[in-house]
Amino acid sequence: MNESILIVEDEQELCLTLGDRLRSEGYVVDFASEGRTGLEKATHLPFDLIILDIMLPFRSGLDICTAIRRAGLATPVLLLTARSQTVDKVVGLKLGADDYVTKPFDTLELMARIEAILRRSTSKPSNPNLTGDEIYRFGTIVLDVRKTQVTMDNKPVNLTAREFHLFCYFAEHQGVTLSRDELLREVWGQKAGTLTRTVDMHVASLRQKLKRGPRDPEMIVTVSGIGYRFQPD
Repeated sequence: MNESILIVEDEQELCLTLGDRLRSEGYVVDFASEGRTGLEKATHLPFDLIILDIMLPFRSGLDICTAIRRAGLATPVLLLTARSQTVDKVVGLKLGADDYVTKPFDTLELMARIEAILRRSTSKPSNPNLTGDEIYRFGTIVLDVRKTQVTMDNKPVNLTAREFHLFCYFAEHQGVTLSRDELLREVWGQKAGTLTRTVDMHVASLRQKLKRGPRDPEMIVTVSGIGYRFQPD
C-alpha cells in the first residue's frame, strides 16, 4: 500500500506543486489549508507522514504538533519553517517533530527528507510477537502498532516517532540484550559505532515516559558495557 501524506499548508501554489510531485512518486496526498482542519485530519485519519507549515491560520503548526503527540500518536512530523524562525525549529523538535525544512526549499532535498523519515518509520519489526490486533500489553501500558499509539492507564503517552520505533523494537525483543550498535542499525539506520549518545538519550527519555511508578523497577535495564535489555515483568 502506498504511503499517505497530509500537507497542512496555506500557500495554495505550494500545495499544488508539492502535491503533484508527491503523487508522481506514488504517494497518496491529502491537504488542509488551515490549522483547525489540519489538526482534525491529523488526529482522526491515518497518515504515514504529516508535513506542517509553522505559520497557519487559526492554529499554528507547533500547536498541531503538540496536540498530535499529546494524543499519543507517533505519526512522523516534518515542519516547514521560514528562514527567520530559528527558535521555532528548536521548539518544534522539542515538541516531537522529526525533522524540518526551511523555505524556500529545494524539492530534491525535501523529497530526500521525506523518504528518509518514511524509511525509518515504516521499518517496523517484521515478525512481531503480537496479538491478532498487533497490540502489546505490559500491565497498564498498551502499545498499538497499527495505530502507532501508546497509552498508560488509558491515557495517551507522548512519544516521538523515533521513541515509538525504539519501543516497538524493544517489545519485539523482550528479554534479549541489545547492543547500542544493533539499536543504531535497526532503529536509526546508522552504521555501528556512531551516535551512541543518541541511543542513551532516547532510552532515558523513553524510560521516563513509561515509568509506571516510583517503586516499580525499570522496564529497560542497562547492561553494562553492552547496551539494554527490555524486561517488562
